[in-house]
Amino acid sequence: MITKIWNDIKKGDIAPVYLLVGEETYFIDETVKRLKEALSGQEEVETIPFDLAERPVDVVIDEADTIPFFTDRKLIVAKNASFLKVAEKGKEKIEHDLKRLEIWLSHPTDTAVTLFIAPYEKLDERKKVTKLMKERAIFISAETPKEQDLYVWMKHEVEAHGKIMGDAAAIKLVEMVGANMLQLKAELEKMVLYLGEEHEITGELIEELVAKTLEHDAFKMLNAYLGNRQAEALTIYHDLLRQKEEPIMLVGLLASNIRTMSQAFYLLTKGYHPQQIAKQLKVHPYRIKMILEQRNRPSAERLLQALNALATVDLQLKSTSSNRARVLELFLMKPLL
Repeated sequence: MITKIWNDIKKGDIAPVYLLVGEETYFIDETVKRLKEALSGQEEVETIPFDLAERPVDVVIDEADTIPFFTDRKLIVAKNASFLKVAEKGKEKIEHDLKRLEIWLSHPTDTAVTLFIAPYEKLDERKKVTKLMKERAIFISAETPKEQDLYVWMKHEVEAHGKIMGDAAAIKLVEMVGANMLQLKAELEKMVLYLGEEHEITGELIEELVAKTLEHDAFKMLNAYLGNRQAEALTIYHDLLRQKEEPIMLVGLLASNIRTMSQAFYLLTKGYHPQQIAKQLKVHPYRIKMILEQRNRPSAERLLQALNALATVDLQLKSTSSNRARVLELFLMKPLL
């Protein structure tokens, strides 16, 4: 659906009002970019940003109804449209004139393109303004694609540059970077440039060029430790130390991962699906997928034993000022029973 909307924009079939809902930054940035490109003539399009967490929607309407000076149509980007989601009593900083917005949506000006951005998981469908906005604006979903769709998107991005990437390489890249589309796009562009006349992005190239994230390394180190693969855990740990990572911060990351694992496994036994687990724990679905797909899943007792041991390590780190690196190293060297 979003591809069709982007194609319409490219062809010049541009609506006066758009509503973009979701938390995937890539779709937000890409939509703004494509609208700017389509609206630009000889001169760069006049773009006016508003933060609706700080300004009332009145200013957006006033700006939209003001004739642009330099171009035929201007672009208004109104982010944080929180009046479309469930209201949190006492937390509203700005009072929005929603009646005026509802009236304006019936006849928006044709000299401005207004993009409302609601970076939220869902809207309050009971509100009249939400229903009107979805009826009268072009609705764009900015949700991260499901796993298989994400791989297809990555391959299309690579093919657009005349290169190819297999399934194994696509899976590898998501394992290392996560499901953040902006980061994935940046890594893909970097590898395409590096390839030169070569054609294929391989797993080996990804290992060589993609910087490992701290979260990725901490997760691998924990899995190695829980699997009693001490040499592997220590290798990752020493690499992190060379990158100037602090042992006390690594302890916090390890403990956080263990708690997430424990909660995810518990919810799975209660019949929750991976997407439901991710929502319940407020964790990215891809992280839950990685946890649940472990080959040798640690038992609840094993996780509790590791968490208790980490609590002792945390206390030791906070009460000593010398050779902190050694404290966590000894923890990793001692296998779980």
